[in-house]
Amino acid sequence: MPELRHGRCYLNDMQAVTLNPGKAGSQRLDHIAEPVAAQGSVLVRALAVGICGTDRELIDGLYGEAVPGGNRLVLGHESLGRVISAPPHSGFMTGDIVVGIVRHPDPVPCPNCALGEWDMCRNGRYTERGIKQADGFAAERWRSDPGFTVKVSPVLGLAAVLLEPASVLAKAWEHVERIGRRARWAPQRVVITGAGPVGLMAALMGVQRGLEVHVMDRNDSGPKPKLVRELGATYHREFPAIEPDIVIECTGSPAVIVQAVGASAPGSIVCLTGLGGKQHAASFDVAKLNQSMVLENRVVFGSVNANLRHYHAAADALAHANRAWLDQVITRRVNLKKWDEAYQKQEDDVKAVLLFED
Repeated sequence: MPELRHGRCYLNDMQAVTLNPGKAGSQRLDHIAEPVAAQGSVLVRALAVGICGTDRELIDGLYGEAVPGGNRLVLGHESLGRVISAPPHSGFMTGDIVVGIVRHPDPVPCPNCALGEWDMCRNGRYTERGIKQADGFAAERWRSDPGFTVKVSPVLGLAAVLLEPASVLAKAWEHVERIGRRARWAPQRVVITGAGPVGLMAALMGVQRGLEVHVMDRNDSGPKPKLVRELGATYHREFPAIEPDIVIECTGSPAVIVQAVGASAPGSIVCLTGLGGKQHAASFDVAKLNQSMVLENRVVFGSVNANLRHYHAAADALAHANRAWLDQVITRRVNLKKWDEAYQKQEDDVKAVLLFED
């Protein structure tokens, strides 16, 4: 029998993981109404959602915004689903395996959003599915606009759920290479800090570019060192004693950021992709940093999110990756019946995935 919730009985309902943004511990497996056509013309049956630190921070009540007019938010921004129906000439057919894009442009729109560069929104009025003012993908069915839906190869299987984190790194690499073209630039060595899913995607793309890849992480056991080495990269527990041409920082740790900036080569590029939350500030000599950046032409920049171009680049990177290696990145698969276990971080987790279909 359908659940009676908030005074409404949903005769045609579905299950979804929802929470009350800003209220810690408010997550639950809910019954909600079917997605309405206004949310997009492509109707998708969920296969899986990936779980990351952002989801856990939302559960802790650190941030998040419900859809205007509501008080609960459907979680899930790392999606994977199968098309149930799509309009003619949309580019999608029943049975296609797809991923939904997280960020949508602001309604004004700002100059960047107007050009499809919504990942570079200037006024902050964008929405993000499962995070900010838009329901996410942790529901049995969801809708998406064709322009915010990406078709992926069925050959990838469950590993296609890695597309969203991979898109963030596809953007980071694109911007690193754009900046590098300011002068003659022939990078050889890259250091990736952090061997979680984001760091591993950064390392994968570095290896695919033919670079000498070094990955720093604190683990001395578990799957992360093995994943790095099987990729053909070198694993370190401390920042390596080399001068990298590129650093992609994925931890958000202030202490690691200091190392990343201070230990890079003259003319190097450091991309910051991690958010460290509430951590103690590290000591940083601003005058020394300024002198180093000015005299040695260094660049430090931040990058977050992705647009359609980056999703397609990420899909290409995953398609050219070793499928067995990608499968190992997903270290835990949790059925919907035990949904709450998916959001509980475990010691050897790399990527946990909540399954909507076995």
